[in-house]
Amino acid sequence: MIRALLASLCLLAVPAVAAAAKPPVVVEFYTAQGCAACIEANAFVNELAERPGVVALTFAVDYWDYLGWEDTFALPEFAERQRAYLTPLSLREPYTPQLVINGASEASAVEPDKVEALLEAAAHARRPAPDIQFIGPRRVDVGSGPAPRGGAEVWLVRYDPKPREVVVRRGENRGQTLEQRNVVREIVRLGRWRGRPTAYSTPEPKEDGLETLLIVQGPEGGRILAAKSQTPPTLKPAASTQTAAR
Repeated sequence: MIRALLASLCLLAVPAVAAAAKPPVVVEFYTAQGCAACIEANAFVNELAERPGVVALTFAVDYWDYLGWEDTFALPEFAERQRAYLTPLSLREPYTPQLVINGASEASAVEPDKVEALLEAAAHARRPAPDIQFIGPRRVDVGSGPAPRGGAEVWLVRYDPKPREVVVRRGENRGQTLEQRNVVREIVRLGRWRGRPTAYSTPEPKEDGLETLLIVQGPEGGRILAAKSQTPPTLKPAASTQTAAR
């Protein structure tokens, strides 16, 4: 009787463990502080950043800087990453505010109903994913699994989990104070993954207090196969999150 009860409890525990091991849904938010339409979208993405099972990343792009305000978080490689999605997602040109979900679908961030449907579909998609293990501060291992033709790419993303406030002084959003969440500060391609267990060296973070996310993704803007976050070690107190106005 006791053995049967214990066996039943073990079976009940299996779905919970499997659910915990499922990769998060990765949402990439392409935005610009000088983009008027991004104000409303920014608030929506801040809500997504709080959801369990979702990692919402804010990628600031620089191609709207000519409107009068240079984005304080933009890096050229972020716009380059967004452009890589054009062909796979059948788009003519990049735009903001855009959400890319698991590298497989996209929608405007001002269409919450469409975004919610895509998030639900991504959460219920069941695909085999390689295991990811962080080994100390400077190494990460990706296990075996089915790889796309030509292999996949391994990306290291570091982002600030603290809210960042920016006062916009010029351009379309002049006078607005933006609160941005999970602002990406660096993205590094670690190498190729071809379905076999592979170890990768990781660089030192450029800033204190950043979260780390590892992404295994099809090449040239392909589907995200796996993702895993690493909790950062205790670091020295970070400076104020208020960004100085330009």
